Amino acid sequence: MRKFLTTTAIAAVMMTMGSVSARAAEGVEVLHWWTSGGEAAALDVLKKDLEGKGISWTDMPVAGGGGTEAMTVLRARVTSGNAPTAVQMLGFDILDWAKEGALGNLDDVAAQEGWDKVIPTALQQFSKYDGHWIAAPVNVHSTNWVWINKAALDAAGGKEPANWDELIALLDKFKEQGITPVAHGGQPWQDATIFDAVVLSLGNDFYKKAFIDLDPATLGSAEMKEAFDRMTKLRSYVDDNFSGRDWNLASAMVIEGKAGVQFMGDWAKGEFIKAGKKPGTDFVCMRFPGTQGSVTFNSDQFAMFKVADDKVPAQLKMASAIESPVFQSAFNVVKGSAPARTDVPDTDFDDCGKKAIKDLAEANTNGSLMGSMAHGHANPASVKNAIYDVVTRQFNGELSSEEAVAELAAAVEAAK
Repeated sequence: MRKFLTTTAIAAVMMTMGSVSARAAEGVEVLHWWTSGGEAAALDVLKKDLEGKGISWTDMPVAGGGGTEAMTVLRARVTSGNAPTAVQMLGFDILDWAKEGALGNLDDVAAQEGWDKVIPTALQQFSKYDGHWIAAPVNVHSTNWVWINKAALDAAGGKEPANWDELIALLDKFKEQGITPVAHGGQPWQDATIFDAVVLSLGNDFYKKAFIDLDPATLGSAEMKEAFDRMTKLRSYVDDNFSGRDWNLASAMVIEGKAGVQFMGDWAKGEFIKAGKKPGTDFVCMRFPGTQGSVTFNSDQFAMFKVADDKVPAQLKMASAIESPVFQSAFNVVKGSAPARTDVPDTDFDDCGKKAIKDLAEANTNGSLMGSMAHGHANPASVKNAIYDVVTRQFNGELSSEEAVAELAAAVEAAK
């Protein structure tokens, strides 16, 4: 099915290139994968902001929560010499395109607006290449969140789990209630999102050595076997129909009380908010047990591709609009993420949003803000995809924990 969708998406792009090219000169053409309800609502904030500045918006959505389909379509566009104005992109994917010389230069607007002073260094690692600004960060998502149905939690005693044992006890109580304990979508990036949190729960140093340093001894360690054992345990709390389920449908299970928890990044909050749910009343947001005080992050950024000279002014206005503190607040309130600037007040954010901003600031200060492996901010795509393969096979019972540890170390070494 994935191959069919990719082929279909590419065919659609190729058929519409002529009309898209004509329209793009009048404003910006934006390729993205924000297609769920909460994501689309957040993106609309940017569309309206630009339209208010006289910049037309040509939308090019490509469904697929991890962005894999979007990157396939992008490759076809760039290869044909018809790059979009701006593309939603994550982490090392941005740097890969920069190395190919495909991205434009945002230095002028960045200097005028002082981006260097207000955008965290951890984000600038992906927003800049060879000293030049190439992308405008929209937000900071953190990935080690747990989303809990409040009514189900109250029925289970109301206590948020502080460690692994308490988490398992809570999941058992959800099972006793007759609901699915863990809402999950069986897609590699979702499996890896859980694995990210599980590995982080075993210690910051362990996470850093495994996923950022790619240390062979750590990848093949007894602690890594424990991480896979925990994945096996969590797999026992997932329903039989999880395979291929999109992440927002898993969120809906928690929203509707059909499931107890979802382990997902804070974009999930946008689904709860769009459904009219309130933090603390209808749902609970907390860090994955054992990761309190630490944050694994990804950052949605709009990479700006090299375009014809007459399109550059609109491109620079879009970059400026993205970094506006007013927009950063308005967008991230809807999206569920934290602003990409450190000077945006938390006034308009709900309790989960305030917690996200506070946790991010603390992690940035104490050195526990780390790029997410699952979301392309810890290592290049080749390594990430190699880890995906092992994690998904193990989660689906194709590998034992011992086999997974051995294959993980070998796969990462081969992908370096």
